[in-house]
Amino acid sequence: MSPRASAGLHKTIPALPVCDVGAAVAHYHEHFGFAARHHEGDFAVLVRDDAVLHLWGATDEDWRTREGLVTRPICSGAESFLAGTASCRIEVADVDALFLELQGEGVLHKVSRSGVKATDFGTREFATVDLDGNLLAFFRWQENS
Repeated sequence: MSPRASAGLHKTIPALPVCDVGAAVAHYHEHFGFAARHHEGDFAVLVRDDAVLHLWGATDEDWRTREGLVTRPICSGAESFLAGTASCRIEVADVDALFLELQGEGVLHKVSRSGVKATDFGTREFATVDLDGNLLAFFRWQENS
């Protein structure tokens, strides 16, 4: 293995597949408090504080009627069945305050409806889902980690 460059990697930006980018932008604004920095066609950039999310349209329906999948495989990368299959984790300063904010928004994943949980790997966190079913986990590292 060759030595790794001292590249100075920084923040990552998750890109989540959604069925309808416009509806997803509205949902993220109304329920999660994100603002659209950019929205054009099947792509949007959302921001809240320092968090950035990209949404892209998984809108290709050609796979539903395609015959001969062996000779003509599904390959656009934007097939509609991809919407709702992604997840991301977002570190937050106050996980409890965000939980209280989102608790009444109807976005909590069923495993998190009872509250923020401590993990065995050193975080306190809760899970939510977007309009399409993509999973967003919000977490805070515990002080002793």
